[in-house]
Amino acid sequence: MRIRSSFTQSILLFLSLLIASQVYSYYAVFNYALMPSLKQFNKILSHEINLMLDDTVNQDSDVSMDALLRRRVLEQLGVTIHAEDSPIASEFEHAISIDLMSEDMSLELGSPTEVRMMSGAESYVLWMKIESLPGQLLRIPLSELREKDFSPLFRNSIIMALMIVFGGWLFIRMQNRPLITLEKVAQAVGRGEVPPPLPERGASEIRSVTRAFNQMSKGIQALEEDRALLMAGISHDLRTPLTRIRLATEMMAPEDSYLAEGIISDTEECNEIISQFMDYLKPVNKQTFEKVNVNDIAQDVASSEGGYEVQIEVELHKGKATAFGNPIAIKRAVSNLVVNAVRYGNGWVRVSSGVTADNSMVWICVEDNGPGIEPSQVNKVFEPFTRGDTARGSEGTGLGLAIVKRIISQHSGSVMVSNRSEGGLRAQISFPTK
Repeated sequence: MRIRSSFTQSILLFLSLLIASQVYSYYAVFNYALMPSLKQFNKILSHEINLMLDDTVNQDSDVSMDALLRRRVLEQLGVTIHAEDSPIASEFEHAISIDLMSEDMSLELGSPTEVRMMSGAESYVLWMKIESLPGQLLRIPLSELREKDFSPLFRNSIIMALMIVFGGWLFIRMQNRPLITLEKVAQAVGRGEVPPPLPERGASEIRSVTRAFNQMSKGIQALEEDRALLMAGISHDLRTPLTRIRLATEMMAPEDSYLAEGIISDTEECNEIISQFMDYLKPVNKQTFEKVNVNDIAQDVASSEGGYEVQIEVELHKGKATAFGNPIAIKRAVSNLVVNAVRYGNGWVRVSSGVTADNSMVWICVEDNGPGIEPSQVNKVFEPFTRGDTARGSEGTGLGLAIVKRIISQHSGSVMVSNRSEGGLRAQISFPTK
């Protein structure tokens, strides 16, 4: 699985570098410090054992005073000889063989030697089995090398590694915090909100990105203001002459009534087109959102759009079906769906409502018995100036469902359109309850 988070990638990279650094440190200590020390220790130890072997070889002969002194020196160092069948010699069988020391010691002593190490009660202990000393084992306590001496080393290494990881995590988090804030503000801009400018802080690259985003946000705000001005211009500069045309048409002579009816119909259609364009371009103000009873809206729309020619069935949720949003915008979305269903429904339309199982969304469903839409066109019906296929006719401006989609997006809801198995179209819109 590919990791896409910059924060996780940085942490993993940091951990990888830390582990690589620790491995190299241990390698360097082992090869440049421990190994030379071990070789020197082997030489010193071999000289001690040579003294022991010389003393042992000559123990049946007249032992000189110097040999006795050498034995006492070795005893002071803790080097002792034990028979292979002695109780203490059982430690040799449980000790771990050290091949490196065995090879070096064999070369230094000139006799095959097996070196083993074990952890004793107070310190580590070396055991040696030398062919030139048959039936006997050498025991050498390493009094300066205790197991408990390694505990602080490992503990401090772990503590230091954890501190480095925590410091790296804190550093990366501080570096990514402006990006997280930028992401939240970008999402707000995507929802149509106008957030205040972000403070420019952090690394130079982050400040540059923040500065560019603030400029973009300011440009979007200017575009929104221009759009609002354009809407006001359309409403005033286009509807005013259309109103004058209609007034003049209504004052025409009765013998020209057939012509007047056509002009009045055209002016009403132009007004409707202007209204749809303004509805599509109208921004949303989430500060005005409130609790809305979708059952009341569905009932009102069904009553106003239904009639003798088209009977609209209503099947509403029994309990409380409350959405959170703009009541006018929600009613416009439901009305557009019902008008579309009445236009193409072949005389049958049903409006129903409900609530999801977790009570997070409330939905309204509009169904008709018309010709439906080609499956390839289902995902395109919400695009502006799209009117489905020829089966659904070619009336209108093609903004009805686009307006529905825009209202749903502004309310963080969802919309689904599908063909019914019985024939016709099924459109369901959902709004959050809070």
